[in-house]
Order: sequence, then C-alpha cells, then structure tokens
Amino acid sequence: MDDADPRGGTPDRDDTPLRRRDLHRPTATHPRRRRVLLAVLAFAVVLGLVAGVAFWRLSGNINRVDVSGALGTDRPTRAPQAAEAVNLLLVGSDTREGEGNDEYGMPEADPGQHSDTNLLVHLSADREWAMVVSIPRDSMVPAPPDCSPTAPQEEWTVKQWNWNYRDGGTGCLIRTLEGNTGVFVDHFAVVDFRGFQDMVDALGGVEVCTTQPITDQDSGLQLAAGTHVLEGEQALAYVRTRKSLGDGSDLGRIERQQAFLSSVAQEATSSELLFQPTRLYGFLDAATRSLTTDPEFGLGTMRDLAESVRGIGLDNVEFLTVPNEPYPADTNRVQWQESADVIWEAIREDRRIGEEPDPAASPTPSEEPLTVSPDEVTVEVLNGTGAPGLAGQTGDFLAAQGFTVASTGNAVDAADGTLVEYSVGQEEAARTVAAAFPGATLEEADGLGENVRVTLGPGSATPVEVPNRVGDEPLPTPTAVAPSPGPSASPTIEARAADEDICS
Repeated sequence: MDDADPRGGTPDRDDTPLRRRDLHRPTATHPRRRRVLLAVLAFAVVLGLVAGVAFWRLSGNINRVDVSGALGTDRPTRAPQAAEAVNLLLVGSDTREGEGNDEYGMPEADPGQHSDTNLLVHLSADREWAMVVSIPRDSMVPAPPDCSPTAPQEEWTVKQWNWNYRDGGTGCLIRTLEGNTGVFVDHFAVVDFRGFQDMVDALGGVEVCTTQPITDQDSGLQLAAGTHVLEGEQALAYVRTRKSLGDGSDLGRIERQQAFLSSVAQEATSSELLFQPTRLYGFLDAATRSLTTDPEFGLGTMRDLAESVRGIGLDNVEFLTVPNEPYPADTNRVQWQESADVIWEAIREDRRIGEEPDPAASPTPSEEPLTVSPDEVTVEVLNGTGAPGLAGQTGDFLAAQGFTVASTGNAVDAADGTLVEYSVGQEEAARTVAAAFPGATLEEADGLGENVRVTLGPGSATPVEVPNRVGDEPLPTPTAVAPSPGPSASPTIEARAADEDICS
C-alpha cells in the first residue's frame, strides 16, 4: 500500500526512468554554452562594427571629383560585346601640392601639374584577361582647344599629351583620349608622389632589377647593377628616373615602370597580403589617402571589380605601349603610329591583340520584318574601294527601290565589307538599308541626323532587292565591282606579361 501524502491525496509517483528525467533537467553546461554563444555573437558584432568603421575610414580617404561637364556630349559608344568590359584611366600626377609632395625631385621647367604616368587599363567583359596600355607623356596628339567640351574634332589642335592634364585636369585628358581612340572611359583614378611612396612602403618594398648602375643627380638615387628591394622613396625615384639612364627618353622610363608594376603584381599575389587584415588595411589606407577618383569609382566599386578579377592569372595581364615614332617637328616628342589603331580597336571590340574579330559579335541585319519603308529613308553612299563609279552605281540601286540618295562620294581607309552607320533613333531605318547589302555591319555613329550612311569597302557585296522595296523599277545592271580584300598584315604589338621575369 502506498504511503499517504502528508498534505492529503494520492502520493506523487514517477515511474519515468532516471536517465530520461535527467534530459529535461537544467545542467551545469547550459549556462556555459550560452556564455560561449553570447561571446561569439558579441565578437561578430564588434567585427562587423570594426569592418564598417574601416570601410567608412577608407572610403572617406578618397577625394572625388566630378569631371562629367568637361567630357562633352559626343562621347564614344560601346560595341555590344564590350558592354560589360571596364576601361580605367590611371594617372600618376607630378603635382607638388599637398603634404609631402614637394619633397620629391625637382619641379619641371614647365610649371603646373602634369600627367607623369598614363595607363589605360582594359578589363575584359568575361574578366578573364586584362590589358594595360602605357601612353607616352610626350605624345603629340589632336586635343580640344582650351580643353573645350564642345569644340568639334575638326577644330582640335595638336598638343603634348600631358599638357591636357595641366590645362584642364582629368576631364580634358579623358576627352582627348576618347576623341583620339574611340574608347569609352568608365572611371579614372589619380595618385600623387606621396601616395605612390606610401603604397610601396605598405607592401614592404618592391623588388626591381637594373642591368646597369644608376646614379641620378636629380633624385639622389644610387643603385648598383642587379636586383634590389626598394622602399617607397627609392622606388619613386626609380620609376621617375629618366635622364641618367639609356637615351634619357620617356619611353625607356615606361619600360621600367611596366617592369615595376609587374613586380608589384607578383608581390601582391605571392605574399600573404590579402590574408593579413592588418597589413591589407595598411596598404588600402595608404592607397586611398592620396587617391582622386570620379564619384562613381568608390571603394564599393573597387571591391566589386577586385572580386570579379580575382581569377585572372598574371599570365593573362599584359602591359604594352602605344606604338610611336619621333614627331617630325620636334624629335624630342613622339607621335602615334597607325598601328596604334590595332590596340584601340581591340579594346573597343573587347578582344585580345592578335585575335580575329568574332563575326557573331558585330550587329548584322536581323531576320525580323522591316518596319521602315525605303521611301522613308535618306542614304549617303561612300566608296572606299578605289573602284571608279561604285558609289554612283550603288546609289542607283538604292534609288530604284525607293530610297532617297542624298549624296555619293569617296571614303579613305574603309574597312573590308559594307558598313551601315546610323544615329540614335534611326536603328530601324538602318536595318532597311542593311537588308540591301548581304553581310553588312551595322554601327551607331554621331552627326548623321536622320540620314543613314553606307561605306563600301573591299569585298563589299553588290546590293540586292530589299523585301519591302517601293515600286517595280528594274534594278540597274552592275558594271563596277568592289575589289577583293587584300591580305591582312597585322602589325606586331610588343607586350609584356605581368608574370614575366622582372630582369627580362
């Protein structure tokens, strides 16, 4: 018989085995677990706050300048295949303004700040390769007078490259670059002497290789032949040394700068920089303290770009210099060779030097029904083949189908095939014109208004009847034929891979 409960009623009984009851009892380990969890959460919060403060601090370091008003409204358009590519203009300024910048070297006889180093960086749309193009500071190129954002290109005058930066800052430099190359510049970044030195110091020095001893009176740099690890101030003197080495030209200095940048890339990727938060922060702090960029090129954009190019190997990063030759009026200056167009075209079309253009990448007439009648389209025809009478004959072909032919004439240096150009808003009219030229390439252009321009190059096909032609007038019998394209001789463009031996 069960014992009676002193308070009355039936005594409590619990037949649950002891082990099962223990599972539901508070134990001594639960408070300990809670303390660990709270500590982890607190650490995560603190880490997030530290990261946020660091991001805010680094972002606040950057000086941002809006140069959009200096770029004009006639900026280059992008090829469809290059829509996701990114073009960066990196400028090394020789300004003596700002704390510490007056300590380095002797000022130029020409006062003011100049673009001492000019690098156009192209990051491919697929982020699998990159091209870094050095533009000689002594290049003589057409430039807008007084850095005017509205002066048409036919009014531009030849001027030394780095004077554009002196006269109108980064905006004038970008406008000059875009006008001479057709390459659209997405972002820019300018770094001064102090910023360069601080970045090198944050890396712990950069290794350089010189095949001859250096004694430079202007900077005080003295190096024996061989390899050396240079700290910031020495490194700055090394990349700026010019008169005491080789022929004393800017071109020799560019070669040393490219080798130096290769060494920086090798050091940054082979060291533990990216995996040491304190060291990485020190480098980024140094990099941003003397940096000027456009408003859209902030730390977030830089981080996103850095993430997108993490997989690019150094063997897929190439350094090259704009092909050049002595400028006839002053042989101490240079002018760009025609072969420079190979570089600009490759960047515009987002392909590596030496790769054949992808026919599928060029916009061609679609198979969709034409929406604009020929009698609503005015056409200009240019003959770039050298074959007499070809432009007039082509105009007759188009007129017989209802097109209005405004003019015919000759073109210089036309590309192979048929090019159909149009202004914004005339895409459908251009498709109707292109339907008359099998294999034609469609391309947006400026300054055509409502007209569509046809340029006939070697290998251009004889026009055909468009599906929505007007009238039934017979097409003329062709007598002039475009000559076949000649063999393409692609000029040699010398390039240096970022993984190349710095002593080579």
